[in-house]
Amino acid sequence: MDLPFLYETFLTLISAVPLTLQLAASAIILGAVLALGLALCRLSGILPLDWLARAYIFVFRGTPLLVQIFLIYYGLGQFREVRQSMFWFVLRDPYWCAVIALMLNTASYSAEIIRGGLLAVPHGQIEAARACGMSRLLVFRRITMPLAIRQALPGYSNEMISMVKATSLASVITIMEVTGVAAKLISETYRAVEVFMVAGAIYLAINFILTRFVAIAEYQMSPHLRQPASLRDVPAAEAR
Repeated sequence: MDLPFLYETFLTLISAVPLTLQLAASAIILGAVLALGLALCRLSGILPLDWLARAYIFVFRGTPLLVQIFLIYYGLGQFREVRQSMFWFVLRDPYWCAVIALMLNTASYSAEIIRGGLLAVPHGQIEAARACGMSRLLVFRRITMPLAIRQALPGYSNEMISMVKATSLASVITIMEVTGVAAKLISETYRAVEVFMVAGAIYLAINFILTRFVAIAEYQMSPHLRQPASLRDVPAAEAR
């Protein structure tokens, strides 16, 4: 194994990590906002909104992300109306096309995760909050949403990890993130194994750090986990 080459490869690929993180963060944040809207549509009880959200989720979960990227980047530019619209300055940029595709894709999966978290909130706590005089908006902001986030966080962390890995597909539309730089390096050196080993290690390190942050967030949002072990082991009656 050529250690100097691996080190040089690492230095080359690490320069593309900020773009990879920027892609993933943009898609996750924008996708979370869209996913929340879709989840609320599913739970609204309004049939047209429910079916619209169902159709969206069905389409974007049922088609490959690579196809979605191609359709957005190459497909929309085929329409003159799109090229002449106010959105063309965004859609002609491969970075924003990748962000849009990743956002739309992750929103379809995240919507079902968030919906599951909302449904897992105990109804008794919502009724107790309403009995205290809280408005619907206040109940949602202070009771429903925090509990739903805590319930959905373990599943949502898997989707965030998937998004970090999915950024590698952006390389097919000329974005030079980690995989794009790796492909360029392979075309110059013809040493695919070593280059992809380093690229895989970088993705692994990013996702390891991400999982640690999620674990910390889950710990902070779970007060019962922060109790001393002696109190957790004592039955509730004895603790009182």
